[in-house]
Amino acid sequence: MQARMNNPALILPQALQALYALSKSTEELVPLVTRKLVELRASQINGCSVCVNMHATELKKKGESDERIFSVAAWRDTPYFTDAERAALALTESVTRLADKADPVPDDIWEDATHHYPEKELAALIVSISLINVWNRLNASVKMVAGAPWK
Repeated sequence: MQARMNNPALILPQALQALYALSKSTEELVPLVTRKLVELRASQINGCSVCVNMHATELKKKGESDERIFSVAAWRDTPYFTDAERAALALTESVTRLADKADPVPDDIWEDATHHYPEKELAALIVSISLINVWNRLNASVKMVAGAPWK
């Protein structure tokens, strides 16, 4: 397997800096494990092998169990996630699949997220979800290969 080209953000240093700055803006507002679960779930939906591999590995390094990591794709049917994580994962799926429904982020999903995350944290969560979708699209477009070094 070989990528079509390097990740576009690596070719455009200002874009890379902007993406890193956007990520940095959320770091203190959304728990690290929640961010990584969100990143893993969006990456699974988008078929981004680079990000699935990266975020599963990051979760493992943070001490997360195999059960939690392996079951992110089936989070609704497992007992391994907190209510706040479930709200974040539901919001992630809705924001990632915007075109799949007439009402992409239904009120019940929104209300559940607002129950667990105050406005500033919710804003950071939405930015995190949006950002991983950007990374997924950059990687998928050029067919970045999981585990391959970035230049």
